[in-house]
This record gives sequence, C-alpha cells and structure tokens, in this order.
Amino acid sequence: MFDNLLQRQFDVLQPGQVYAADITYVWTQEGWLYLAVVIDLYSRKVVGWSMNNRMKSQLVCDALKIAIWQRRPKAGLIHHSDRGSQYASQAFRKLLRVNGFLGSMSRKGDCWDNAVVENFFGSLKQERGQWRNYQTRFETQQDILHYISMWYNPYRLHSTLGYVSPIDYEQQNEEMKKAA
Repeated sequence: MFDNLLQRQFDVLQPGQVYAADITYVWTQEGWLYLAVVIDLYSRKVVGWSMNNRMKSQLVCDALKIAIWQRRPKAGLIHHSDRGSQYASQAFRKLLRVNGFLGSMSRKGDCWDNAVVENFFGSLKQERGQWRNYQTRFETQQDILHYISMWYNPYRLHSTLGYVSPIDYEQQNEEMKKAA
C-alpha cells in the first residue's frame, strides 16, 4: 500500500505530473465489463484505459501501459488510485518502480480522495451507459472507446478547465507556452 501523496490536490500545473486511476464496471447481457482508466489531472484527459471481463491486476497494468505509450511521462510522476488489490499487486508495483513513478493511494473508504476519476465514471454512466442496453461486451467496449476518444477528450467541457475540453485545454496551454 502507498501513502496518500495527492491529498486531494487535484489542480496540477503541468502534464505528466499526476495521474489518477480507478476501475468501474458496466453491465452487458454477457455479464460485467470492467473498465480501468488513467486520467492526467493537468487536463482531465483520459490518457489510458483498458477493458476486460475480469478485474485482475492486468487490467490496471494495461491501462497504465497505454498512458505511458501515449504520453511518455517522466520518472517522478505520481500515480494515484484507490486501495484496490489490483493497484497493490506485485505486477502493478513493479510497473511503477520500473518507470520511476510514485504510488499514491486514497485513504481507506474515502471516495473523495479520487474524486476526479469518480466524476469521470459518473459522466460516462450518466451520459452514455444509463441509456443503453448493451448486448455484448464487444459492443460495450466500442461504445466506451467512442465516448472517450470522440466525445469526452475532444468535446466534453469542464468547469475546472474554464469550460473547455481536455484536448482544447492542452492545445491552448501549449500555444501560450510557444507564444511566451
């Protein structure tokens, strides 16, 4: 287990400094589909995700590997999650150690310590999932991927970001850096 390094400090000034992660589940006619996401707190962008019909450590390892592949964060990044056994697993701890990342975990039973990811899951389920009767896990995976890549990251407005989307927020800040 890791100490809570984040301490609800959700406002991050640079990309690749703090990732927050968690797992949720979506019902399909074939059974549960588990979704693990990794969110860069800087822009609230979902930078890694993985889905499977089993909630094993491989699920969260794959989500973090996608985030690493897409973003190439540097050593010293804080990875914050709840206290789930997947995040405490030997495989996940090794993945953090190999990349030089610092593990951080919410306090026991305190969902507010990971509020950004909980908010994402609430948005996903309210804006997408509650209106669907998913037949297959594959159909569900495709719909969730569409939500993340075609709606949430490019268009979903966030009050925390000044009512712009995660992608627009990153682009605007990159342009400001270049102009300075």
